[in-house]
Amino acid sequence: MTRKHHITTAFDRDLEAIQAMITRMGGLVEAAILDAVRALETRDVELADQVRRGDATIDALEEQINIEAARLIALRAPTAADLRTVLTAMKIAAALERCGDYAKNLAKRSNVLSTMPAIEGAAGSIRRMGKAVQLQLKNVLDAYSQRNADLAEQVRQGDHDVDQMYNTLFREFLTHMMEDPRNISACMHLHFIAKNIERVGDHATGIAEQVIYLVSGVLPDDDRPKADNTVISSGTSG
Repeated sequence: MTRKHHITTAFDRDLEAIQAMITRMGGLVEAAILDAVRALETRDVELADQVRRGDATIDALEEQINIEAARLIALRAPTAADLRTVLTAMKIAAALERCGDYAKNLAKRSNVLSTMPAIEGAAGSIRRMGKAVQLQLKNVLDAYSQRNADLAEQVRQGDHDVDQMYNTLFREFLTHMMEDPRNISACMHLHFIAKNIERVGDHATGIAEQVIYLVSGVLPDDDRPKADNTVISSGTSG
């Protein structure tokens, strides 16, 4: 009994360390998204560059989480619910790393837009959308740390609202482009920014589904509530 207790305690300690890294990673991603949209609104090139440089720390945390998770599986040989917990942590880390990439892309386009005439109202609308998605990330990470499937489901359902915000912005940018062809370049960059933010919302929804799976052992089998009715690709490599 004593040996088993020690093994269980060691597993829990190792898992807590992984979860602490996920919490830190999530906090960095949230900050990166908010900083990127603030850089857009204020035309702060230095802040945008800071977001781009900070992505390396997010990437390094994901790599460390994967290393620690692999070590945990090899040394502790977890089964059933314990294995599900480790694999879920790896999937959440991967989703957060992708969100960090999107934040970096926002910063890149913010720098480009700083050299162009501003599109009236666009930066404020992007900021509101970014804040909504950042809140989705915060809530889903809280759901993960608390093992709260109900909160995770709220995040999942909230993706519809983010999609609606994106659709509204998409229509506004089309209007600006049709009214004045000189707006086309800036509006295309703004569209890709909005689409990247919407994709972060999709990843928050994916994390929510992983939390539900972690708690219940079953992934949601109904389709995600989606409201994105546009057809243009996100262009995430920008």
